[in-house]
Amino acid sequence: MSIDQIMRAAPIIPVLVLEGEADWEKLAYAFVSGGLPVLEVTLRTPQALDAIRAMKRVPGAIVGAGTVVNERQLDEAVGAGSEFIVSPGLTEPLAKAVIKSGTPYLPGVATAGDIMRGLDLGLDRFKFFPAEASGGIPALKSLSAPFGNIRFCPTGGIRPDTAADWLALPSVLCVGGTWLYTGAGDAFETVTEQARTAQALRK
Repeated sequence: MSIDQIMRAAPIIPVLVLEGEADWEKLAYAFVSGGLPVLEVTLRTPQALDAIRAMKRVPGAIVGAGTVVNERQLDEAVGAGSEFIVSPGLTEPLAKAVIKSGTPYLPGVATAGDIMRGLDLGLDRFKFFPAEASGGIPALKSLSAPFGNIRFCPTGGIRPDTAADWLALPSVLCVGGTWLYTGAGDAFETVTEQARTAQALRK
């Protein structure tokens, strides 16, 4: 799948910071059952790579690695079976390494300069991050105007009550959401219900 296809697979990409112990395969199944097959597992915890391996066993799950900041993490993420890579920012060494690997890539941008550097590298799909702290919807509208063919996945500070407003922007294909799973105490049934609600946000 291309990064464009992955971004269009569901309106919300759960951004998962996985800590403690849980059945990661069952968690992935809960999301897929609720209509959110694209899962971003951030490489912020020791559990992340094992979770990616487990989640990949779920039919229909599209599992990627987030918070990838260097080539070592890229190699680890790809080795664990990540189907796409997300980074908080855009650097030339990492971008070139991801492109060389053939893995779909969603780098973070917050300025026109970031986007122009991405375009120079052949990229046209980006994570707008941190979305709310970078000026929110008005900022992304202004940022999108000079770049008609660019599409975004805003992430950072987006809430269930604001996600639909972001998704209404023509330049937005999906949004990243951290609210869908808060930790091992969340019941999988609740995760599935929240996923169904989020899946219905795209009008």
